[in-house]
Amino acid sequence: MAAMKWWSVDIYLEEHPETRHTRAEARLHTGDPIDIRGFGTSSRSPRDPDVPEIGDELAAARALANLAENLRRTATADVEALSTQASHGW
Repeated sequence: MAAMKWWSVDIYLEEHPETRHTRAEARLHTGDPIDIRGFGTSSRSPRDPDVPEIGDELAAARALANLAENLRRTATADVEALSTQASHGW
């Protein structure tokens, strides 16, 4: 029987209307003690219409892309650590 796992991602957004910047943090919760995070930002030109949702979407998308890259790096490091252990007879 297949084992089912549940991972979740929370996305936190900080909007700064005075500077037209949005910062996003994506946190992956896997049940392990260390959560993996990703970060992204967006900024709005003074010429752009005032639509904060677009900034939220861009910052969140960038945070998720960064999270995916950090997750891949974590997996690669884990594989390399296991390979090192195996080559040393651990």
